[in-house]
Amino acid sequence: MNSTPSTGGQSSASVIPFSTLSIGRRVSTANTAAGPMRAPLRPKPPRVRARNRSSSSESCAEVIESRVLVLYAGGTIGMFKENDVYVPSPGRFHKLVRSMPMLNDEEYASLIDPSPGMVERPYALPISQEGKRVIFDIHEYKVLKDSSNLDPTDWAEMAEDICRFYKRYDGFVILHGTDTMAYTSSALSYMLENLGKPVVLTGAQVPLPELRSDGRDNVLGAIYIAGHFVIPEVTLYFNDTLYRGNRVKKVSSESFSCFDSPNFPPLVKMAVNIEVAWDNLFRPNTLESFRVHTYMESNVGLLRLFPGITKEPVKAFLSPPMKGVVLQTFGAGNGPDSRKDLMEVIREATQRGVLIINCTQCSRGTVSAAYRTGRSLLEAGVIPGSDITPEAALTKLCYVLGKKELSQGQRLEMLSCNLRGEIKVSGKHKESRTLQDSEFIRAVVDTLKLTSSQEVKAVQDALFTPLMCAAAKNGDLASLKHFRECGGDLSLADYDGRTPLHLAASTRNLDVVQYLLENGCSIYAKDSFGNSPFFESIRLKNLEVIRMIKKTGGHLIHTARHELGTMLCHAAALDDRELLEAFHEAGEDMNATDYCGNAPLHVAVMKNSKSCIEFLLEAGADPSLKDHCNNTSLNIAEEKGLDGVVNLMRGVTVRSNTSSISSSFSS
Repeated sequence: MNSTPSTGGQSSASVIPFSTLSIGRRVSTANTAAGPMRAPLRPKPPRVRARNRSSSSESCAEVIESRVLVLYAGGTIGMFKENDVYVPSPGRFHKLVRSMPMLNDEEYASLIDPSPGMVERPYALPISQEGKRVIFDIHEYKVLKDSSNLDPTDWAEMAEDICRFYKRYDGFVILHGTDTMAYTSSALSYMLENLGKPVVLTGAQVPLPELRSDGRDNVLGAIYIAGHFVIPEVTLYFNDTLYRGNRVKKVSSESFSCFDSPNFPPLVKMAVNIEVAWDNLFRPNTLESFRVHTYMESNVGLLRLFPGITKEPVKAFLSPPMKGVVLQTFGAGNGPDSRKDLMEVIREATQRGVLIINCTQCSRGTVSAAYRTGRSLLEAGVIPGSDITPEAALTKLCYVLGKKELSQGQRLEMLSCNLRGEIKVSGKHKESRTLQDSEFIRAVVDTLKLTSSQEVKAVQDALFTPLMCAAAKNGDLASLKHFRECGGDLSLADYDGRTPLHLAASTRNLDVVQYLLENGCSIYAKDSFGNSPFFESIRLKNLEVIRMIKKTGGHLIHTARHELGTMLCHAAALDDRELLEAFHEAGEDMNATDYCGNAPLHVAVMKNSKSCIEFLLEAGADPSLKDHCNNTSLNIAEEKGLDGVVNLMRGVTVRSNTSSISSSFSS
C-alpha cells in the first residue's frame, strides 16, 4: 500500500539517514537505487498514512502499525444459534468480524497485503488514541471445540502455533471457551518459556452474533492490549480487566465478570483511561530466547479433602500410574493430623515419588505451616503451594513432570519456586527499596508536599526514567543499579518512548545491555518511531550488541511485504557494507526484494559497489534472482561491462563455499 514519505536518522555519518530504516510502517520503493536524500537532524516517526476518514479525526493522520495473531480455538464467543441451541459454526466467524466496524476498518484493511500462510485478508482496528493501528490475522482451528473438550494436546497445538508465528507478530490473542480457560492460561504460562510478547486469552458469556454479547468488548480489548502494550505474560482478559493467566479462577457461570484473581491484583484496568500495573508484571530475567515445552504429563489429579474421608479412596487415588496430585486442604493448608492412617498413605506416596502440592480450598489466602495440622502434611513430604490456584497447581505438575530430563530433587525445587508469577514466595522480598528510601526522591516529595502513593509514584516515573535512560546511554552501570535499588523501573520509557535498553543498544557497552536484559527490559518494546532496541543496534551497526540481543530472542517484525528488501536495497545504494553486515548478523535474508523485485545484489551491481557485492555473495545472495523486469544481477553486470563482477558471479552458486571471493576481485 502507499505511504507517507518521511525521513529519519542521525546526523552522524556512521548512521544511515534513511526513512526506510524504521520498523512498523509501509514505504514507497520508487527509485530504490537512485541514492539517498539528505535527512533532517531530528527523525520523524515511522508511520503509515491512514486511509479511512471515518476512523480518524484527520483524513491523513499518521499511525504506527503493530501485528497481532488471533487463534480461534472455539467456545461460546463464535457460536451461532441453530435449532434453538448454540453450536460452533466453522468459517462464519471471519465474516462476522469483518462486518463489525468496531473490530475492522474494512476500507483500510482492503489495502493491506495478505499475510503469508493466511487464507483470509488481514483485519484492522480503527486508529487508537495512542496513534496506533493494530493489524490482525485470524487463524481458525479445523475443529472448533467447546472448552470442556480441550486437553493437553490442544494446549500443545496452541503453544506450537505461537512458536511458529512468533517472529511475525507483536502479540497473540486466543479465543477460547470460558469453562476451562483458567486451565489453558495457566498451562500456557508454563509451556511458553522465556516469553517476551503478550499472549491474551479471552472469550464470551454470550456469543458474538447476539445483540447483548460481551464478546465484542472482550475481543476488542484483548487485541488492543496485545497490539499496544508489551506485557510479556500469558494473560486473561475479561470485562475490561486483564489478569495474570495463572492467577485466575472462573467464579460465575452467568455474570460478565466471570473471572477473578483472588490473590493477585489485575495487570490492566480498561476504563476512560487505561491503567497498566507495570510494577506487577512478571518479566523474563534471562538471556535465553523464547521456546516452547509441549509435553505435559497426564497422570495427575485433584484430590479434595473432606471431614471423615477414609484412607481407601485416598490410597486408590495415589496409586500408580498417578504421578502428581494437587491436595486441596482445609483453611491455611491443614489436614487431619489425628488420622495417622491417612498421613501414612500420603507419606508412602511421596516416598514412592508421587509429587503432591498442598493447595487451600479457600478462594483467598495462602498455605501455611503455622498450625500443627499443616506441619504434619509438610512432614509427610507434601509441597506447600503458597497461594496458588488449583488450576495453576495442576498444570504446574503437568509441566514439571513433563520434563523427563529432571531428577526428582530438581522437580521438587521447581514446584517450590515461583516460575511464572503463579505464587507468592514466602520469606522472599524484593531487592529494591521503597521509593521513600531514596533521599533524592524524598526531598522532592517533601518540597512538593505530596502525600498520596499515586503522587509519589508519578514523581518516581517522571524523574527516574530520564535519569535511567541517560545512565544507559552513557554506559553508567553503577547508576543504573542504584536507580533500580531505589525503586526505579528499568522498563519505563521516556518522552520518545525509548527505554534504557533502546539507549544502551546504541552504545557498545555490553555490560549495560546484559544488565538490562537480565532485569526484564523488553527487547520488543517500540519507541515513538516504531523501533525496538534490536533495530537500534542494527541501525547503529553494533554487531556485539546485535549478537547479544539476538541470543535473547531478538528479531525484526516487518509489517509490510517488501519492508526488509527496501531497507537492504537502500543500504546497498549507499555502499554501506557495514549496515548489510548488521542485518545479516541479525539473521535477515539477503535475498529479500523491494516492490520492484530488486534484491540488494541488483542495487549493488547497478552502483558498482564492489565491497557490497563481495559481502552479499559471501552472505548467500543469489546472482540468478530476477527482478520484475526479469533481469538478474548477472545480466546487469554484463550490460554495464563489469567484467570482474561477471567473472565473480559466474563462479558463485547459492550457498556455496565462497572463501575465495575476496581474491577474485583482484582479477
